[in-house]
Amino acid sequence: MAVEFGLLGEVTANVDGRTVNLGPARQRCVLAALAVDVGRTVPAERLVKRVWGPDAPWRARETLYSYISRLRRSLAETGAVDIVLRSGGYALMVDQADPAVDLDRFRELCAHGQGDIALLSNALALWRGEPLTGLTGQWADAERARLRQERLTAQHALVDARLRAGQGGELVAELSARAVEHPLDEQVAAQYLLALYRSGRPADALEHYQRMRERLVEELGTDPGTALQDLHRRILDADPDLTSTTDLAADAPSATATPAAPRQLPAAPRSFTGQVEEFAVLTNALDSATIGKGATVVISALAGAGGIGKTWLALHWAHQHVDRFPDGQLFVDLQGFSPTDEPMDPAVAVRGFLDALGVDPDRIPPDLDAQATLYRSLVADRRMLVVLDNAATAEQVVPLLPGTPTCTVLVTGRHRLASLIDRHGARHLHLDVLSGDEARALLTARLGTDPVAADPDAVDELVELCGGHPLALSITARTAATRPSVPLAEVSAELRELGLEMLDHDTDPAASLPTVLSWSLRRLTEQQRTLFALLGITPGPDTTPPATAALASLSLSAARRALAALEEASLLERRPGGRYVMHDLIRAYATTIAHARPEPVRLAALERAVDYYLHTAHAADHLLEPHRDPIRLDPPAPGAHVHRLPDIATALAWFETHHLHLLASQHTAVARHRHQTVWHLAWVLGTFHRRRGHHHDELAVWQAALDSASRLSDPRTRTFAHRRLGYAYAELDQHESAVGHLSQALDLAEQHQDSAEQAYIHNSLATAWGRRGDDRRAFEHARHALDQYRALEQPVLEADGLNTVGWYAARLGDYDHARELCEAALALQRRHHDADGEAHSLDSLGFIDHRTGHHHRAVAHYRRALALFRSLGQTTYVSEVLDQLGHCHAALGQDEQAKAVWQEALKLYRGQGRDDDADCVRQQLDKLGGG
Repeated sequence: MAVEFGLLGEVTANVDGRTVNLGPARQRCVLAALAVDVGRTVPAERLVKRVWGPDAPWRARETLYSYISRLRRSLAETGAVDIVLRSGGYALMVDQADPAVDLDRFRELCAHGQGDIALLSNALALWRGEPLTGLTGQWADAERARLRQERLTAQHALVDARLRAGQGGELVAELSARAVEHPLDEQVAAQYLLALYRSGRPADALEHYQRMRERLVEELGTDPGTALQDLHRRILDADPDLTSTTDLAADAPSATATPAAPRQLPAAPRSFTGQVEEFAVLTNALDSATIGKGATVVISALAGAGGIGKTWLALHWAHQHVDRFPDGQLFVDLQGFSPTDEPMDPAVAVRGFLDALGVDPDRIPPDLDAQATLYRSLVADRRMLVVLDNAATAEQVVPLLPGTPTCTVLVTGRHRLASLIDRHGARHLHLDVLSGDEARALLTARLGTDPVAADPDAVDELVELCGGHPLALSITARTAATRPSVPLAEVSAELRELGLEMLDHDTDPAASLPTVLSWSLRRLTEQQRTLFALLGITPGPDTTPPATAALASLSLSAARRALAALEEASLLERRPGGRYVMHDLIRAYATTIAHARPEPVRLAALERAVDYYLHTAHAADHLLEPHRDPIRLDPPAPGAHVHRLPDIATALAWFETHHLHLLASQHTAVARHRHQTVWHLAWVLGTFHRRRGHHHDELAVWQAALDSASRLSDPRTRTFAHRRLGYAYAELDQHESAVGHLSQALDLAEQHQDSAEQAYIHNSLATAWGRRGDDRRAFEHARHALDQYRALEQPVLEADGLNTVGWYAARLGDYDHARELCEAALALQRRHHDADGEAHSLDSLGFIDHRTGHHHRAVAHYRRALALFRSLGQTTYVSEVLDQLGHCHAALGQDEQAKAVWQEALKLYRGQGRDDDADCVRQQLDKLGGG
């Protein structure tokens, strides 16, 4: 049973000469989309885009399945055709030896018919009009344009064969029309000139040559090629060989024949791993390309740090999609970041492409613009891939961009190439490090399954130490693979100890991560290189423009520009909130650069950075706690600009962002023996730590501060440090350590007759004993604190003391006295605008009312306390008030309200690591069925 599919005209299917009903146009398009790849699997997603375009409706895939089912039924009776489902797609399978698709027969005849008039004529006879007649859409339009080009190539080949056979006059009319349709095609011109000459019209041939030459000069800036010029000379000389049929293959008409499609792609990377999402983005860009009026070339610009895998991805993707570019693939390494000192001149790259496209060297114009114009003319309307690897600037790339949307361009480079995105519509694709699973897959592919499975802990450490960086992983895998007797645990230990040194290579620059990274610095200014080095040693995990301005002693605008330049060079990555972060290995490299700079430069930068964080935190702390006893700081180092913050919310946000930087700054100050700064940094962190419940961090900073205080002349620093340490231990329920440090603090305060400090210490001792459950001793210390606060004549402190005594009185069951004290505290706090103290007093009153059965009043007090604590960012107390508020709602039978507040409290407790409190709330919810 003979089956035939027609694409070179209206889309048809015939079985033994009988036409099969293929249904509506879109269903015929499904068959055509399968028939152009007959015998090969076409992914379902690609079928959808071929049929519906990039903006396919959401039910397109469901409709596709329906169309395929109908086509199967229509073709089922043949017994020789089927549409089979394969992994991820469909394939049109035909059980017969000869090509069943007219397009395949056409291509086979053309391939075997070079120089054979009969075979080429038979090939062209298969055409029944416009290909894919009746089909619309982007894919159909693009496919139609490509098929027209194939037909034109076959027509050229047939004319060449007929000219070799001695024909001439019979071709004049046909070639006259073709010359009008393709006025710059030198092959058509050569054929037309020879046909005119053979028909006895040499003057017309010479006139057409002159018009052709003028047009080439005007539009392309070049003279005709050598072959056409030789034919012109031979016509002038009336060369008798032009009328013979001998050896015409070397004459002008065939000398301009289309060369073989270039295949310049380097080999695909072995065992490519990861970057699945990025691969999909490239494929979607190709599939979604707009074809037709107003369409542009698809340009995808892959950017990322050195060694991140840009070239690997580009080549892997190109080889996976090579069938989409039947007219050839061009590749050039532009050497933007390589061992050579200078990037490749674009003129050299264009010349290389012209050579690959078979252009006679004699016809290549000297001017770059003219060369680029000629290059664009040669690739126009051809389905080609152009890979421009390792680009340094947009100026390198622009002359190599094709002008028609049939071509696709992949650009790789470390810079973002902003003008390429702005002016040429390039799609920017940033490549990041591999995920943990992808990194393990890479090591497995390089080392084998057994070694990786034998020591998963060592593999996990290698992945962590390499930070998912592809080149670092590859170097590590190479090191392990070339030393098979060395256990992976030993390799990971060596990498942990040596760091970048292990990823270096003395003789092969491309196999050395530090060397590869160093190429990124060449195009930076001295200021930018200096900043890059300093960012390697700056305190904390990342940076912001104000912190950078202080670090490098720059203006804020200059710091922003320098950070943007480093981001552009893929040495930094911008994160939300204006934060800039380096990959750990890039930062390690920056650190080595920093230590190669003069020590005074490094130390001055660190001093500015630490002073920026200290002075800004000091100002932020004053916003959070304006009634706190102030400390005096020395002026910041010259160039350390202080960041002014407008309000409490901004101050809290700044502390959240820079908490780790402040901790790191204290470590830096410890290393630099800046003992006063160590103590001051602990002090400025106190309010934030208390409000956010960072008790472990509070303990750590005051342990460092106590050590520094022993080296300071002011004895109050030691007293204060012992007190804050004691309070931190109390919050962590380490009672003996808490009371021990608080007792030392009290001894020192009494020794130096520091009444204010004695009051604070008694207040902290009240907290310590209260957390221990000894409310009586807590009450006594609170009364001592209140008496001393009153003696100091500081109403805000007195109010705090009143509330604390009232709280412990309530804990002891003396509710009337407790209420009296807490209400007096609340009045003072409102009079002096102490929102923090007011919230605590309202919390105490809520507790008193709840214990005395006034649950509605308790709810009101807790609600007001909650609002104030939220406004102050007091998340530690927010969770506790919510917990207590739930009990009030439960006592009132308001189960839904109780569930809501307890669920919020549970979430906060868990986030704060307060597991015991979270368990209690969980049990309360379970009783209500609110789990």
